[in-house]
Amino acid sequence: MAQATGAVTSPGPKTDVSKALLGGGTYRGLDQQRLSPLEERVEKIRRVSGFFLAPIGFLAMWFLPQGMDGTQQKVASVLIGVILLWLCESIPIPVTALLGVAMMVLVGVAPASDVLAPFGSSTIFTFIGAFILAQAMLKHGVAQRIAYLVLGIPGVGKSTVRIILAFGVITCVLSAFVSNTATVAMLLPTALGILTVIAQLMQDKGVVKQDFDPMRLRVGAALMLMLAYGASIGGLLTPVGAPPNLIGRGLIESTTGTKISFGQWVAAAAPICVCMLLVLMVILFLVNRPETRRIEGVAEFIADRKRAQGRMSRAEINTVIAFSVTVVLWVFPAILSLFVGVDSTVYKAVDDRLDEGIVAVIGAALLFLLPTDTKKLKGTLEWSDAAKIDWGTILLFGSGMIFGAMMGDSGLAKTIGHGLYSSLGVSSGLVITAAAVVLAILISETTSNTAAAAVTVPIVVPLAVAAGIDPVVPALAATFGASFGFMLPISTPQNAIVYGSGTVPIGRMIRTGVIFDVIGGALIVALLPWLASLVGIGG
Repeated sequence: MAQATGAVTSPGPKTDVSKALLGGGTYRGLDQQRLSPLEERVEKIRRVSGFFLAPIGFLAMWFLPQGMDGTQQKVASVLIGVILLWLCESIPIPVTALLGVAMMVLVGVAPASDVLAPFGSSTIFTFIGAFILAQAMLKHGVAQRIAYLVLGIPGVGKSTVRIILAFGVITCVLSAFVSNTATVAMLLPTALGILTVIAQLMQDKGVVKQDFDPMRLRVGAALMLMLAYGASIGGLLTPVGAPPNLIGRGLIESTTGTKISFGQWVAAAAPICVCMLLVLMVILFLVNRPETRRIEGVAEFIADRKRAQGRMSRAEINTVIAFSVTVVLWVFPAILSLFVGVDSTVYKAVDDRLDEGIVAVIGAALLFLLPTDTKKLKGTLEWSDAAKIDWGTILLFGSGMIFGAMMGDSGLAKTIGHGLYSSLGVSSGLVITAAAVVLAILISETTSNTAAAAVTVPIVVPLAVAAGIDPVVPALAATFGASFGFMLPISTPQNAIVYGSGTVPIGRMIRTGVIFDVIGGALIVALLPWLASLVGIGG
């Protein structure tokens, strides 16, 4: 057994690990965390500073000459204030996001009806439906059962490192065909179940104190970040793996006349994805070093828990049915595209009708239709259960979509892009490719990945043409870079979901995300031109 040196039993009350990890929640006040006196002082300074830094940042951008359109300057002012409040966590992050949305209207960026329109997007309904499915998996023990199944694989459950690696591979493979958001939402309960088992074992074996805070475990942060970042990596693997892929691919075809086939895309993306996953594993273990690497007694523990669970209940079976129907409908358009192509009438008709948001809502509705007691007309879930989902995360990402729309509509994103490019001095294809990746990553950090692709690719193509360079590879690099955004909860839906678990402090996400943004971007710049040439993409 690997036991931490000097670990002692604290006189404080024993932590209820299951309640802490499976109870949901995002933002926690200082009185809800177990911090050392030094940590508490640092946290107070960080949070109080936001009340001063955010107004200063807002006013500085508002009044200082920036050489941009008035509407763009208003959007930039609000975004700076919001980002500073997010970094300092002066008020709950979802509330900060809503405050930013309100400010967009108050300062005159656009009418309220235009600003609030993204809240009705399909992605929001994907969140709601997937979160309700996740709630059912937690309530009825499906997540815990899957966790025990994964941990019971010979050799996997004995090492926290192997558990995290196995989870990364599964996440990458699934997200290549299922949307990144849906992949993370459906696997989150399993990850929480695995983390609960690990935390309970660490507590029972004395690796941590009895009154430890399971929400602040480094192994938990590593597992959750593997889930979020692994989905982003896997989304690059196929043209249908993420919305930026479809947007970038379409823009490349419409602006350059070059069509990238499904096979060409996969052949070029696969080596990059493998390298990124390996690099991610190293970064996660260096920045979020697990408290213990080996856990003895897992096999016996899991066997006992499996026996205690017994056979699957009707509620569990219903949950699995609803979950399976949702996944099949999510994957079906991608599978169909392999046989009929993404340009066929059949594919377009099916893809339009099986929108991932609509599918998520259908799957969630099944939980209320499939009965556990026909005499009492009792469904698998009741509305009181659905009301417990993390609405804060839904509000957070909806607000992020609004910020992205305002950046695009005001022209701020394009102004930023042109400003960056004019200062670089374009001289070669490598420089343009690197600039394209950097710009896409920067935009994706503060707005949606979809917006990053939609804004960056149209800028890159004419720039490359003017420089006498084939624009296909730089545009494809920008498309890949648009799927990044690892620093903030708002950067991608999957970041928002894992942040919503409460197990990833924003500081850890920023530190890990910055490193992975830099190294991942470098991998794209170094490998994509060579791989694209190898598979016949571009000139």
